[in-house]
Amino acid sequence: MERYELIIVGAGPAGLSAAIEAAKHGLKVIVFDENAKPGGQLFKQIHKFFGSREHKAKIRGIKIGEDLLREANEYGVTVKLNATVIGLYLDKEVLVKLGDEIKHFKGDTIIIATGASENMITFDGWTLPGVIGAGAAQTMMNLHHVKPGKRILMLGSGNVGLVVSFQLLQAGCEVVAVVDASPKVGGYGVHASKVTRCGVPFYLSHTIIKAEGEESVTGVVIGEVDSKWQIIPGTEKHFDADTICLAVGLSPMAQLLKMAGCTMSDTPGGYLPVCDEYGETSIPGIFAAGDVSGIEEASSAMIEGHIAGIAAAKYLGYISKDLMDEKTAEMDKALSSLRQGMFAPGNRGKVIEKTDEGIDVSASLLKKGYLSDEEILRFPGVKKSKGIHPVIECTQNIPCNPCQDACTKKCIRIGENITSLPVIDKEKICSGCGMCVASCSGQAIFLINEDYEPGYAQVVIPYEFLPLPAKGYQGKALDRSGSVICDAEVLEVKSSPAFDHTNLLTMKVPLKYAMQARFIK
Repeated sequence: MERYELIIVGAGPAGLSAAIEAAKHGLKVIVFDENAKPGGQLFKQIHKFFGSREHKAKIRGIKIGEDLLREANEYGVTVKLNATVIGLYLDKEVLVKLGDEIKHFKGDTIIIATGASENMITFDGWTLPGVIGAGAAQTMMNLHHVKPGKRILMLGSGNVGLVVSFQLLQAGCEVVAVVDASPKVGGYGVHASKVTRCGVPFYLSHTIIKAEGEESVTGVVIGEVDSKWQIIPGTEKHFDADTICLAVGLSPMAQLLKMAGCTMSDTPGGYLPVCDEYGETSIPGIFAAGDVSGIEEASSAMIEGHIAGIAAAKYLGYISKDLMDEKTAEMDKALSSLRQGMFAPGNRGKVIEKTDEGIDVSASLLKKGYLSDEEILRFPGVKKSKGIHPVIECTQNIPCNPCQDACTKKCIRIGENITSLPVIDKEKICSGCGMCVASCSGQAIFLINEDYEPGYAQVVIPYEFLPLPAKGYQGKALDRSGSVICDAEVLEVKSSPAFDHTNLLTMKVPLKYAMQARFIK
């Protein structure tokens, strides 16, 4: 039996972060993961993260995964892949299936960072080939470079459903609709907006009635639901589709913790281990970090992993309690900032009618997935001025502030609270560099110049599709709802390593559409 000071189960963002932190303090660490590649969900996440610099904001998940793996290797962490942990016992003995062998390992401390599994729902035809989870779609696209389908219906408007819908569009798939039984969009409005302006319709208060097809999915029928979640007769709608993608929530994979005898709690967020502020369970020396202890974003999982790694070092006597508390205080502050705003854990299930600043929340955004022309004008990120200037269509209190850091002219102000709405300072002069557009994780910033030339305006949009259109390309400008509104000419497509694959596409549109044109086909 091999012995380690710390055994970690799960090589995702929480597990690798915990391994790095513990190894920094001298612990001998081994990480087991059942997958062929380490990194967990990070290598599927090609979008940029939210938060602030300390949360790795505006960095793509794949890059964060690479950095974590490199750092773990530098600190001598052993990572065992294709290693399925099938048992965790009270005395911290771990049973691992490695190939055809079953091996025993003993840990002085254990951190469980097994993450979560996708939920499924049943409907007529749900077992047909072509019904897949959103995570599976991400795996196919972003790891194996395979299109999940040609015409895809997304069920679920939470962040996972919205992010994956956009990535499906980037992969060249057609998303025929985003459907959700809830009466309002569940994820960030900026995620919904970048999907709708590509022309994808939202059907809220709707759910799937049946999948059509004999050998695989060929179509799908949805219907509207009433306040009791019952299908309203006569509201059926049909879509031709070869794939149905399900993004209907996640469940923590806490089976090992239950097996070990940890105290568990049946909560609205899943069957979770009872943990203290350091992630320690009811069994001394056994910790939990990441989604296994409660579903949140990967940024939160990484911080929880660091805290658990520090706590394991203290448990084994490598550091004092005072040092542990000193190190975790700053991490707790960073974690707390991610848990503020409209999408804070304490607000789940609540109807938020006003922003923290007292501004009415956009009803159109929640019901249709996009801001109306009238609503957008009431937000502090939208100020008209002469010459080129930013227009920030970020209208919810979400934890994110890269735009503030990116603007060298200090035109954009958020303040110390990263969930505050971005404000345009009219006293500052925009240089038109576009760094705010490229750095915005929600692709919600545009540069507008109504003084471009008589009768025409210049609109700079974030653009992450290939192939890139050439200068002079004549296309159609789409508004926030995805409707064609006018002709548009591509004036320039600017790419730079500093933009990290977010291209800045400048288009020329009639002046009257300057505040409406947000995408080009």
